[in-house]
Amino acid sequence: MVFAAPGEARARAEEVLGDRPAPLRASVAHQVIGIWQRDFGDMRLALSHLRRARAWAARADSAEREADVLATLGVALVHAGRTRQGMDALRRGVERGTGHTRARVLFRRAYSYWVLGHHKEALEDVRRAIPVLRQADDVIWTARALTLRATVHLALGSVDRADADFAAAEALWETTGQEHDKADAVESRGLAAFRSGDVPAALRLLDEAEERYAKLGTPTFMLSIRRCEVLMAAGLAAEALAEADAALGALDGIGGQSTRRAELLLAAARAARLADEPQTAIARAALAARLFAGQRRTWWEAHARLVLIGARHAAGRGSGRLVADAAAVAEKLAALGAPAAPEASLLAGRIALDLGWTADAERHLVLAARSRHRGPPLARMTGWAAQALRARAAGSPRGVLEAGRRGLDVLDDHRMTLGASELRARATAQGAELAALAQRASLVSGGPRRLLVWSERWRATALSAPPTRPPADPALLSDMTAYREIAARAEEARMEGRPVPALEREQRRLEREIRSRTLHIRGEAPDGGDRFDVGRLLARLGEDVRLVELAVLDGRVQVLLCGQGRVRRFEAGLLAAAETEAEHVQAGLRRLAHPGAQARLPVVEAAGRRLEELLLGPAAAHLGDGPVVIVPPGRLHRVPWALLPSLRERVLSVSPSASSWLRAKETAPPRGGRQVLVRGPGLATGGAEVPELAGRYGGATVLEHEDATVPRVLAELDGAALAHIAAHGTFRADGPLFSSLRVADGPLIVHDFERLDRSPYRIILSCCDTARFANVGADELLGLVTALLPLGTAGVVACSAPVNDAAVVPLMLALHERLDAGLSLAEALRDARAALPADAVHRATGWAFTAFGAA
Repeated sequence: MVFAAPGEARARAEEVLGDRPAPLRASVAHQVIGIWQRDFGDMRLALSHLRRARAWAARADSAEREADVLATLGVALVHAGRTRQGMDALRRGVERGTGHTRARVLFRRAYSYWVLGHHKEALEDVRRAIPVLRQADDVIWTARALTLRATVHLALGSVDRADADFAAAEALWETTGQEHDKADAVESRGLAAFRSGDVPAALRLLDEAEERYAKLGTPTFMLSIRRCEVLMAAGLAAEALAEADAALGALDGIGGQSTRRAELLLAAARAARLADEPQTAIARAALAARLFAGQRRTWWEAHARLVLIGARHAAGRGSGRLVADAAAVAEKLAALGAPAAPEASLLAGRIALDLGWTADAERHLVLAARSRHRGPPLARMTGWAAQALRARAAGSPRGVLEAGRRGLDVLDDHRMTLGASELRARATAQGAELAALAQRASLVSGGPRRLLVWSERWRATALSAPPTRPPADPALLSDMTAYREIAARAEEARMEGRPVPALEREQRRLEREIRSRTLHIRGEAPDGGDRFDVGRLLARLGEDVRLVELAVLDGRVQVLLCGQGRVRRFEAGLLAAAETEAEHVQAGLRRLAHPGAQARLPVVEAAGRRLEELLLGPAAAHLGDGPVVIVPPGRLHRVPWALLPSLRERVLSVSPSASSWLRAKETAPPRGGRQVLVRGPGLATGGAEVPELAGRYGGATVLEHEDATVPRVLAELDGAALAHIAAHGTFRADGPLFSSLRVADGPLIVHDFERLDRSPYRIILSCCDTARFANVGADELLGLVTALLPLGTAGVVACSAPVNDAAVVPLMLALHERLDAGLSLAEALRDARAALPADAVHRATGWAFTAFGAA
């Protein structure tokens, strides 16, 4: 009962003890309370109750009872970090027990061996226990033993064997009422899904297990450790660190298991390392390694030392001693049969290369490279990274490019199993090192054209195919409706000056639910999209159009100028300097949005000249007279490109990648040419351009006031030729897919747009902050514009800075006048800027808007 209904079992045990029970019953009651405290409460109380349980068993003169209690006590001692005492108690339990009882004790000793990382011994004990438990027709303990054996198989990398045992255990659990064990089985299946490379299924199963545990009121420390592992693989390292730290706080608050504390510290260290917080990683990993050493957990200590060495290397502490430490950890992990051994060898090789020790590096990298043909995707990526480093050390650009191609192919296959655009974008971080190595090698061996191919190979890959449509999940749709209502109520309360903490808490809860369900979606696209073809791009550009792709190598901007049948390379300034200048420009545009800032105009224009020098360098003199397409890296997405002197009077558009621009160029407009005009609430001008545009487009659908609801807006936008939305925009840096446009019934968020069958061919967003993005993964952008581009939108006009609402109206009217005359969005926006008054407010407004795509 203590696993089927923990709280009830504890209460019943306390009742038994209150009735002056016989020794045998007292032993059972103390053991139940001890198990509850061991797993869900205070370890000191657990050990106290279990020692009393053993004393009562001895008084009852029952060897079988004493053996059973010794097994439970042994597990508790191991979890308390008293490994020698715990294993001694388990040994005595095996000696005291017979038959069925002995098999249960063997199961607990196998579990303890697994906790300690002694996987061979764990398999031996559990294999001895299972036949006896089956013969005794002990369904519950047989299912537990099968689940444990599957978990050990997973630790050793045997996913198929683990799957078979999990399936057999689950079939048995369905015949019982053991709700805690059933939740544990779901959690274990989540771990198996992750080990086989199915991240969405892993997240779904772990969330389901958490819901089951919550109904039982039991803590979920092991679940947190497993979820951290999956979150890290999904590129969500900061979230994994937050989860690990929160679980550590909860565990310390109840005086919980020392073993779990060490494991959570290790999870936090790994997450901090991936989140680029090496000092945090060093502190957590060092403490975890000390705890594991004290607990005699060699397997775990080796993994903690691997993270510690990696964090020290990331903090710039390369040394010969560090190479030796990494090599020793790799050897230890290989001897233990741990799948992480190649990662340790890669780390040893990388540090040796940094020191110029090529012979030592080669020895370690050869070992790491063996994993490139087997195992889950991220393990194979480790192998290909090692192979690329070997080729670089050997002076073989061709070898680097081949390893880069093969490794990123593996990443593409993995990425396309992810249905959520956020996970696809974040997963690209796993390939950043490979892509950077290949970019450098391509510059050496193939010149500008090959550098362009590799720049495209890992740029905006999340946009190469549409995200998988969210299923018609009633719970998801219900959560999104509730989210809009709560968000609208919170906004109304804020405007009235009323406190909103309860509404904000509920809004955050609903955001977590929506995001969680979205991350569960599995990808359906069969491949990573079309391969980039330079010849096709140059043919599309023709003689007049220039495409400028900015690549970054070793912190410096490389300008790849494409057009007139060739690709030329120019070297510009430092990326960090350009980022700083772009922030100054954004601050200047914010000031110019308000009347009376005319004196700031020359300052902003001067900043634009400095930006041009840093970003285009000598390439600015070779742009010709025709249209220009800019393809910036993600970190430069906030640059107002129309402010740069050589681009100011041009037909100018921006695209996340050359591939994305090609797709937009080749996207055909929908039949029928429907126009949709949307006006949201609360605008300073009341969306004054919309009534005038309604007169211009006689048959347009106009949605305003109570008609401009999310369901109605989405229905009309689907498949439209042109959409104009005048609504307040909000960018969410903490959750870019919750960036929104405010309509009558609440926020229209990015997740809503992803449900469209086909987004509008052209869309104009006449509001602030609609062209802001979050830069994630290797070089990916998450935001409103990037959500639209893979869904059928060929052109967007959006704004990257706060603007003066009144100045937006004449800009929008001039823009539509030119569109009506047959111009493209980029052409119309150039002419609309020129038609504005020459004062600072109107000029800043024109610079803040950008045309994206090719329509």
